[in-house]
Amino acid sequence: MNLFLLLVLGLVTYFIVQRSVASITKTPVWILWLVMMTPAFIWSGWIWINGEERRMPLILLLGPFIICPIVYWWLIHLGRRELTPEQAKTPNSPVAPQNLNGDAQKLSVRPLSSQEEAILRNCFPWSIYYLQNLEYRPQAVICRGSLRSNPEVAYKTIKENIEAQFSDRFYILFQEDFTGKPFFALVPNPQAHRDALRNSETLTRPGLALALLLVTLFTTTIIGAEIANVTEAAVKSNPGALLQGLPYALSLMTILGIHELGHYLAAQRYKIRTTLPYFIPVPFFLGTFGAFIQMRSPVPNRKALFDVAIAGPLAGFIVTIPFLIWGLANSSVVTLSEKSNMLNFDSFNPRFSLLMTLLSKLTLGSALTANVAIDLHPVAVAGYLGVIVTALNLMPVGQLDGGHIIHAMLGQQAAIAIGQVARFLLLGWSLVQPGFLLWAIMLFLMPVNDEPALNDVTALDDRRDFGGLLAIALLIAIVLPMPRLLSGMLGI
Repeated sequence: MNLFLLLVLGLVTYFIVQRSVASITKTPVWILWLVMMTPAFIWSGWIWINGEERRMPLILLLGPFIICPIVYWWLIHLGRRELTPEQAKTPNSPVAPQNLNGDAQKLSVRPLSSQEEAILRNCFPWSIYYLQNLEYRPQAVICRGSLRSNPEVAYKTIKENIEAQFSDRFYILFQEDFTGKPFFALVPNPQAHRDALRNSETLTRPGLALALLLVTLFTTTIIGAEIANVTEAAVKSNPGALLQGLPYALSLMTILGIHELGHYLAAQRYKIRTTLPYFIPVPFFLGTFGAFIQMRSPVPNRKALFDVAIAGPLAGFIVTIPFLIWGLANSSVVTLSEKSNMLNFDSFNPRFSLLMTLLSKLTLGSALTANVAIDLHPVAVAGYLGVIVTALNLMPVGQLDGGHIIHAMLGQQAAIAIGQVARFLLLGWSLVQPGFLLWAIMLFLMPVNDEPALNDVTALDDRRDFGGLLAIALLIAIVLPMPRLLSGMLGI
């Protein structure tokens, strides 16, 4: 099992490093991957040589985790690709096109003529947004000035003016710089260059989506059979025994599929171009690495960013609860032992999580006492994994759903700061609850910056802010343990 976890961590780490930093540094990805995997290699080697019973020295536990991220970022900066002189002129300003989805990153701005520049300046009414200067970048025209009206009115007015003069030549972004001052950015619109992009990848591939779904159904059925304690000998004598893995497979795939479908439908509501949901099959571990969709066009505003982000966890969590309750009701209790923990499905200890403890007590009643653990039914395993997926996605870091939610509520700069704090808090908590260590490592590999919406200035309404607070409360209820006082009152 430890080898499987190490392999999973290695694959996830390589994917994250490749996606997050390969484009900004010349340092080979395999070196960066090796540095970030060093703590896991050291800890796995210690356990393999000394066993899990022997306590690891503190310097060996914390040293690699402190040193390796420092070396990682040093290697990134050592090989950082040089910026052009135009990009280096104003280092204190966000460069919008580098954060856009899709093909906009590949296009350069065609220089504006003096006549076009005069037309552009006239698109900014002084009573709405007083334009002071234009800055030309390789991939954007930055328009700086003073906001003199409501942000939503300003964006709508100026967007309409620019589109009336330049048609669909630009995306019009409205962002805040590091000082909190709003500015506009004009970025090439790849949809206005369809001929040049004719050979770009197809947006939707229903055949591929269906094939991945069927393969994932097969791999999760195999893992489900293992969870149901179907032996290899039983499968050889009766291949139909594999069907005992279907309850786990169908439950887990329904949960993951509904999560991604929530994102997909919310994106369609705002006319955001997205791929279909794709499952990721693997023949080990849980049978799948989950499912995903990719957005291929910018998010129009923070309202849309919030709705698309929260739709997935909300839909997934709603469908998770019935599966989890049914699975727990059909689970059995076993004696609590030293091997009981959050990762042992045969001797599951729910007390690491307030939500899991309350749901377990609600379902099992008096059978759940202070000295018992739970032998999870395969459907309960799928429901539990649905809870974990919900919590992981709600972490307020970078491009996770929680990162999008915090960004939509508080703005991009505040979201970056909160993401940094959240990563260190989870790291500290993983020293108390080792089951979260893999999770903490994954968060440190993720960039904390999030992609901006086109109108990234207009704030959310109170209803969405309240929904965001509920999402954070749900995350806390999943991650924080059952308080001892409440645990004593319930007899667990």
